[in-house]
Amino acid sequence: MTTSSNNSYSLEGTMLEICSCATPCPCFIGEDPDGGECFGVIAFKLERGTVGSVDVSGLTLANVAHIPGNALNGNWRSVIIIDDRASDAQFNALVDAFGGKLGGPLADMASLVGELVAVERAPIRHEANAADGQFVVEGMVEADLSPIQSSPDGSTATLHDSAFTTVKGAPAYIGKSRRYRVNLPQHGMTWSWDGRNTIQTAWKMEHEPSAAA
Repeated sequence: MTTSSNNSYSLEGTMLEICSCATPCPCFIGEDPDGGECFGVIAFKLERGTVGSVDVSGLTLANVAHIPGNALNGNWRSVIIIDDRASDAQFNALVDAFGGKLGGPLADMASLVGELVAVERAPIRHEANAADGQFVVEGMVEADLSPIQSSPDGSTATLHDSAFTTVKGAPAYIGKSRRYRVNLPQHGMTWSWDGRNTIQTAWKMEHEPSAAA
């Protein structure tokens, strides 16, 4: 059931990618993943956002995904996890938007998912900034992240305007996971990697259907 008054949305915050690829992740620039497949978590921290008339500011949504080849070719097997602080209205609005029901660019992103295994609610602690910090979904995901400081002045290495960039010119900060664990055995998703890719960047999605739509 859609709880928003229309199919519009305006969402802004950060996108955090943690995965099994080497650093930096080739998927992020549209290339094939290392080893031919990617085991990842993509987290969207919504600093500001509305879905129709529902305010979803301050919430986090994560997509835990097995990507069997090039990310842009789709066939992802995914579990969506929504911040347990979300009200029922917020939960339903986010499921509609990120599930592709409302159209627009989020529908394009949702079309990459070949199998949506489940939608879960869980406490999420998102304390990562510029690929530095922690991301934890209680009992499901645990990641400790550190940035790659490769320039002479010690600033974090970045990518710009890659395949998954949604804010033109915004830097995508490159880091590594000191520790990265996913524990979803009930959905056939359990993996563990250390010293692999993490990327964090500004993220924005907007959709305002035309009156004729």
